[in-house]
Amino acid sequence: MHLSGAIFLIVFILVASAAMLLVLHLTRLGIIIHQHIPDRPRRRMFLASISFIVTFLAVRLLVASITHHVGPFGYVEMHGQHIHHLVWGILLLLASGYATLSEWGTRATPNSILASHILSIMYGVGAALTLDEFALWLSLDPLAYWSHEGRLSVDAVILFGALLAMGAWGAPLLHKVEKEEKKLAG
Repeated sequence: MHLSGAIFLIVFILVASAAMLLVLHLTRLGIIIHQHIPDRPRRRMFLASISFIVTFLAVRLLVASITHHVGPFGYVEMHGQHIHHLVWGILLLLASGYATLSEWGTRATPNSILASHILSIMYGVGAALTLDEFALWLSLDPLAYWSHEGRLSVDAVILFGALLAMGAWGAPLLHKVEKEEKKLAG
């Protein structure tokens, strides 16, 4: 019996999102994150960055297991047509973008802050699902995923992941360095 990749992906996204939110709100690590990473925009960038990296790794493992017939997983198909995971990524990016434009998660209330964290996770997951098949964007060849052209997807993921990481971790570091330099100069 093959489990649909869509079911596995949905369960993974829900479990990973819940785990990230629980860590953020109920653990010592969450307290440290709250103390050292300001909510807007750094904590949201942090959540997007972590969900991006975790999703990329999980999807690569899922696709490898499907390709090599390891485990009960199978591709998502509708009427015999393979639905690539970039489709789900695009849908998540559209949903999180629309919600952001509608100003969900912009207030200081607990529900609004939770909504902003969920949107950040959705964005990271959607970006990872979409960029993981970047080579498919260019050649529209489903075999590009594991081919030489598939390396473009990995390159795109590394570049975008670095951009997210710089936004989450680089800016606060540069601000601290700047403050220290001013302190030493003044």
